[in-house]
Amino acid sequence: MTLSFPILDPVAFSIGPFAIRWYALAYVAGLLGGWFYAKRLAARAELWGPLRQPKPTDIDDLIVWVALGVVLGGRIGYVLFYNFSAYLQNPLEALAVWHGGMSFHGGFLGAVLALVFFARSRSLNPLAMLDMAAVVTPIGLFFGRIANFINGELWGRPAPDFPYAVVFPHAGPLPRHPSQLYEAFGEGLLLFIVMVIAVRMFGFRRPGLLGGIFVLGYAIARIVCEFFREPDAQLGFLFGSSVGALGGGITMGMLLSVPMALVGAAFIVMAVRGYTRPAKTVEAA
Repeated sequence: MTLSFPILDPVAFSIGPFAIRWYALAYVAGLLGGWFYAKRLAARAELWGPLRQPKPTDIDDLIVWVALGVVLGGRIGYVLFYNFSAYLQNPLEALAVWHGGMSFHGGFLGAVLALVFFARSRSLNPLAMLDMAAVVTPIGLFFGRIANFINGELWGRPAPDFPYAVVFPHAGPLPRHPSQLYEAFGEGLLLFIVMVIAVRMFGFRRPGLLGGIFVLGYAIARIVCEFFREPDAQLGFLFGSSVGALGGGITMGMLLSVPMALVGAAFIVMAVRGYTRPAKTVEAA
């Protein structure tokens, strides 16, 4: 059984000449969902222990910093990692974010830098703030991957024998894995459940632990999903090649996820052993 791609307009609604796309709404939903949950986490004093607890106004300001970090980092990461030669020939196209092209790994680095700078400006523990962001980030990942499916982009590898394969309108006649939905489940819903359980068990009292769990969990989920996802056309497989739905080719997404996994595992070890605990802590005001 092959499924035809549902007729979904990537434009959610229009107001005169201005078009509001589902992809933009996904970013808004992710940021608002993360902001709402982050405020709830910041208000629970038992999660922070002796660490300084952020104020509600801190979270209101933080969302602006993170939004800028995600957008700028995501775009710069895509330009550098995925299509650098094309943008080198036409540099102004790098500014046309409405044409699509965002890198999670770049957005992740941009958000990390924004969080660190913000934490230092408010005398908050940077690792603890990164931990809080790690708990809420899967919300945005879930909505973002759903938007990828609606846009009919980042489709999966050919899967003619898979019963729920989808024929995407811009991917040729072959039925393919709906890999965007796999990523929405693995990188979004499943990882969110893991992070909710982790924050209830450990809180933010071991700075870096929750961030390490998220980074390692995302890297594993992304690598697994990459086996079902078609690599970017301009890059293809960096090493090896695909044979059928599950080939042995290495993609850019896999390659960028390996150092993430190593960093995540390292932070988990350091946090468990107490290396990341500050020598002096500040009681919440």
